[in-house]
Amino acid sequence: MKRKHSIFVNLFPKFLAISFLFFGIVSPFQAQTLSYGPNISLEQAKKVIAAAEAEAKKNQWNMAIAVVDTGGNLVLFQRLDNTQIGSIEIAKGKASTANNFKRPSRALEEAIEKGGIGLRLLAVPGVFPLEGGELILLDGKIIGAIGVSGAQSTQDGQVARAGVSALSSK
Repeated sequence: MKRKHSIFVNLFPKFLAISFLFFGIVSPFQAQTLSYGPNISLEQAKKVIAAAEAEAKKNQWNMAIAVVDTGGNLVLFQRLDNTQIGSIEIAKGKASTANNFKRPSRALEEAIEKGGIGLRLLAVPGVFPLEGGELILLDGKIIGAIGVSGAQSTQDGQVARAGVSALSSK
C-alpha cells in the first residue's frame, strides 16, 4: 500500500499538469507572452522593497514583503514591525505565484471569482490566488516578482505595485 501511495504522490503533479492541458483548464488563463530574463539582483530587490515599505508606512499598514527571482526563489524579505506572522508565507506565496504564472496574482483571483472552470485553480498546490503578487519587469523581461501581505488584498496590491514602480521609473 505504501508503494502505491508514493507512486501517486510522485505522479500527481504531472497528472495535474497534463489534466490542465488536456481539459483546457489553462486556456482561459494562458501565460502572457512575457519571457524570463536575468534574475533580479540584490540591489534591485532592495530598491523594490524600499519603495514598497515606504508605501506601506505612508498608509500605516503592517506588511510582509517578499521578492523572488525568476525561479521563484526568495531573494529578499522584510516584515514590518507588528505584522501578523501568517503574512510571511502568504507574501512569499503571492510573489511565487505571480512569477510562476507570468501574471499578477490578482488574475488568478479573478479566475476563481468567475467560478466554473476557474475554480479548478484551487486544487493546484502552492497557488496563492490573492491580489498582492506582481511581476517585476526590466526591458520587457520578467526578472522576478514581489508579494505583499498584511492588509486587505487591494492594499497589498497597492504596496506591491509601488515596489515595482521603483525599477520602472529609473
